[in-house]
Amino acid sequence: MKIKKDVIVIGAGAAGMMCAIEAGKRGRSVMLLDHASKLAEKIRISGGGRCNFTNRHTRPENFRSHNPHFCRSALARFTPQNFVMLVEKHGIHYHEKKLGQLFCDGSSQQIIDLLRQECDAAGVEWQIPCRVNNTSRIHAGIAPGGRFLLETDRGILTADSLVIATGGLSIPQIGASPFGYHVARQFGIAVTPLRPALVPLTLSLDQLATIAGLPGVAIDAAVSCNGACFRENLLFTHRGLSGPAILQVSSYWQPGVTIHVDLLPDLDAAWLLDHRHSPGLLSNLIMQYLPRRFAQAWCDDIMPGQSARPINQYSEAGLKQIAAQLHDWQIMPSGTAGYKKAEVTLGGVDTRELSSKTMEARKIPGLYFIGEVVDVTGHLGGFNFQWAWSSGYAAGQFV
Repeated sequence: MKIKKDVIVIGAGAAGMMCAIEAGKRGRSVMLLDHASKLAEKIRISGGGRCNFTNRHTRPENFRSHNPHFCRSALARFTPQNFVMLVEKHGIHYHEKKLGQLFCDGSSQQIIDLLRQECDAAGVEWQIPCRVNNTSRIHAGIAPGGRFLLETDRGILTADSLVIATGGLSIPQIGASPFGYHVARQFGIAVTPLRPALVPLTLSLDQLATIAGLPGVAIDAAVSCNGACFRENLLFTHRGLSGPAILQVSSYWQPGVTIHVDLLPDLDAAWLLDHRHSPGLLSNLIMQYLPRRFAQAWCDDIMPGQSARPINQYSEAGLKQIAAQLHDWQIMPSGTAGYKKAEVTLGGVDTRELSSKTMEARKIPGLYFIGEVVDVTGHLGGFNFQWAWSSGYAAGQFV
């Protein structure tokens, strides 16, 4: 079988389907490929099965990239409100959970169905599952009108425009692969360093011993690293630290770097500990503001063998030092939980290689990269889906 299309999109996830929809609306003949047998598994499992499909407060500052300005153009042209209008058009009920995060009232399958219906309405053709074995660029003299040639397990495909929307390395158990990065490198396009992001952090065995008995305990804290600070829950696990605050800061953490935790972000710890004449235990006082199990473990860790001392046995300077540690508890993670537990991949196709207006590769006309495969990584809370919609929409106007 040999098929010629105006546009071939590889990757039938959020970005790929959005691009296919927009290209099809323009009258382009579009084929959407994916190696997976199930459509959009990453959408299906997102948001606890309810899909945190966007965030009302999306701004360029909610994204990490070696070029922090790259995402501005696409985000401005397809906003959260644009996607909300699409959701409402399909009669999908939704709610705001917190901090601008929008979720389906029902299930994430509603978003998948929305995208599938829009693709069908735009005349998009599907090849799922379809494995691409080889991608090459051809000249018009060899195959008139065809710029890219794909050798697949379903036959030969050619297209004027080729869009790579294959995502990153996160969650390999549902089909993530490095395909997009291989295509970029094949065509001489740079890829920035890759690592797991929005991922739990692990601790050394010695550190785990200090928090034994704490898995499942959560604390409202302000967690900082490399200039970024996030105020949300920190959760203790059997392997280390998780929870929204940790997932957020993991995108800024690097091996050998300390994270800083303010355990009492709304309070003045020095004022709270100003009980120099009290016969009560320091740990009991701290337990009034932090979970009991954690307060005891924390006191045992920073004051080994002394946590049972009454407050009136501490000097003023000693109490001030403890107060400072409550506002700046320092932890050195040993690593991350890896791509299996990461929500996204940090890094990707170098944005200096792409047009921020069209997502087209500057030195390979007709080749486009969108979504997670690009070096644009959002914070937790619907921002990565918004980047998928916005970048897919941008490319769909030009492919």
